[in-house]
Amino acid sequence: MQFAVIQRILGILLALFSLTLFPPLIISIYTNDATSIPFISAFALILSIGLILWFPVRNVKNELRLRDGFVVVVLFWVGLGLTGSVPLILSSTPELTITDAVFESISGLTTTGATIIVGIDSLPKSILFYRQELQWLGGMGIIVLAVAILPMLGIGGMQLYRAETPGPVKDNKLTPRITETAKALWYIYLSMTIFCALAYWMAGMTPFDAITHSFSTVSIGGFSTHDASIGHFESGLIEAVAIFFMFIAGINFSLHFMSWRQTSLKAYWSDAELRTYLGILLMICFICASYHIFTGEYESFEKAIKDSIFQTVSIATTTGYTTTDYQGWAGFMPLLLLFSSFFGACAGSTGGGIKIIRILLLFKQGIREIKRLIHPSAIFIIKVGNKAIPERVIEAVWGFFATYIVLFTLLLFALMATNLDQVTAFSALAACMNNLGPGLGEVSQNYSSINDTAKWILCFAMLLGRLEIFTLLVLFTPTFWRR
Repeated sequence: MQFAVIQRILGILLALFSLTLFPPLIISIYTNDATSIPFISAFALILSIGLILWFPVRNVKNELRLRDGFVVVVLFWVGLGLTGSVPLILSSTPELTITDAVFESISGLTTTGATIIVGIDSLPKSILFYRQELQWLGGMGIIVLAVAILPMLGIGGMQLYRAETPGPVKDNKLTPRITETAKALWYIYLSMTIFCALAYWMAGMTPFDAITHSFSTVSIGGFSTHDASIGHFESGLIEAVAIFFMFIAGINFSLHFMSWRQTSLKAYWSDAELRTYLGILLMICFICASYHIFTGEYESFEKAIKDSIFQTVSIATTTGYTTTDYQGWAGFMPLLLLFSSFFGACAGSTGGGIKIIRILLLFKQGIREIKRLIHPSAIFIIKVGNKAIPERVIEAVWGFFATYIVLFTLLLFALMATNLDQVTAFSALAACMNNLGPGLGEVSQNYSSINDTAKWILCFAMLLGRLEIFTLLVLFTPTFWRR
């Protein structure tokens, strides 16, 4: 393990992160909202930590190895969650404990969107912007952005990219050079954010709300500048914009790149994961709308359809926006939506959850096992589209799923041991581990009422979900640390 290399990179990344405090600082100065000192102090502290880490090892030029990449990614996300909480701790509005500030910071960076803040409408604009900015930075992954910058500083990025990029297949690159791949991803991400902000603005949002909500929409984060989330605007047009951008942000970004490069939409429809993703969303929308119509829960047919589509796309993509109190829907509807977050969005997107490609491969593997019972001597190959999937990938998906279930069970027991009731514990863990945000029971609106121990457990669950479990879990294995 090259600890000097790891220390140097962490120092550089933290120093770069400190620069992201300037936009909320400028807003604070412009609006005179009394948060300037907390942001200046946080900037000085985070920059100092970065420089202290970097300076003693500034001349180390060794190549980054794969193991080093895993350590950098995990330490950076943990370190960023802790240092990102500094402005929230120092600010008097809102008044947060260290635990609450760290929870809010990690929730933002992991694009979970679970909040402990009550009275979001009354927060200073600088704090509102900072929360949204955290989600935007975490959406595509600051590490992927760093991959595009670090080569300029003499640091290779392939190991960071492999450790950070979610999905069962991590070696696919959009371009021959990994730096160009990271840049391509960020160009697409930035362009999508700009178009989303313009669409929100033209739909009726103020420029501030349009920009901040574009951050949390494209990142599939779900933070809002209002307690009522998207429902605050009471606009069907704004909801339509949100649905569209939540949906496309849940698509594998490599498909966006291929479509742009080929100037054709063929890449989208030829992708089996995208077709499955669309099919699952349509099926859940149909079930929700049908249930509301037949039970008469909604007097308006149009509103039943609209709310069903919005909440399905929001929850299934793990965004977490709300336009209505879906937790109070009758029957099995709230649980159905919560379970849809386990599927999540596509691999290579900003969404959370298990990922559609893994669900698809698990389904195909189940079908193959049934066929093997009927034809024990036959050889069946699993294909996605026209491409045969290597057995190694199938094994990795099964390993991920099994590990996910075991960890979910253990963390659920741990949460219940802190005296959370079953509904609250299960939904809070599902919402955090799938990077969704809103849950059921005590956490249907916010997480302020649960105890501190539960919040730290959920912080760990959010990091597990954001780093696709194995990236974080590998550091806890003795094999990883053996020479």
